[in-house]
Amino acid sequence: MKGLAIKRLALLLPVLALAACGKQTVRAPGDYDLSGTLGGGWAEGANLRLALVGTGLPNVVTNTANLAQTRLTPGAAFGVDLPDLPDVAGVYQVVAFDDADNDGTFDPSETFARNRQWLMFSPRGGDLPAVRVPEGLPGAGEEAVPAMTVAQGWNLYDRARPLGDGNPRPGSKVTGYDLSR
Repeated sequence: MKGLAIKRLALLLPVLALAACGKQTVRAPGDYDLSGTLGGGWAEGANLRLALVGTGLPNVVTNTANLAQTRLTPGAAFGVDLPDLPDVAGVYQVVAFDDADNDGTFDPSETFARNRQWLMFSPRGGDLPAVRVPEGLPGAGEEAVPAMTVAQGWNLYDRARPLGDGNPRPGSKVTGYDLSR
C-alpha cells in the first residue's frame, strides 16, 4: 500500500510543477508595482506593450517587455510589475510602445510614449552619479538624471520637479505614472 502511495505522489508532482508554471492572472492596474494611464493617439490595431528600458551602472542596457503587465488600450489604466534586478544600480523608464514587428522588444524606431519620470534602482542606497541616456535608446546622450542620493530599492525621480524635498522618493509602489504620445 505504501509503495502505491509513493507511485501516485511521483505521478502527481510533475502535474503540480506544471500548474505552478502556468500563466499569471491579470490583476487590477493598482495591484501592480507601477500604474498609470495610457493616453495620446495610437494607430488603429496597435500591438501595445510596456517595456522597462534603461541602463545599469556601468552601462548595462536593459530593454525588456517580458514584465507582468495588464493589457494596454489607449485611454485606459495600466499596471506593470517592476523586476527584481541584480546587485547593480541603474536608471530606467517604463515606456509604452507599438510592437509593430511583434518581437516583444522595444525598438527605438517603433512608436512609443514615455514621461519625465525616471525609476532608479539601488541595491544599497546612497549616492548615484549623474547618468546619460545610452546610445540606442531614445534621447541618447542627454543627461537622464543628475547626481543624487537614493534609498535602497526602487526610487522615483520626476524631472518636471526640482531635485530634493522628496524628489527622488522611494518607489516601492508607484501610481500616476501616466504615459502619453
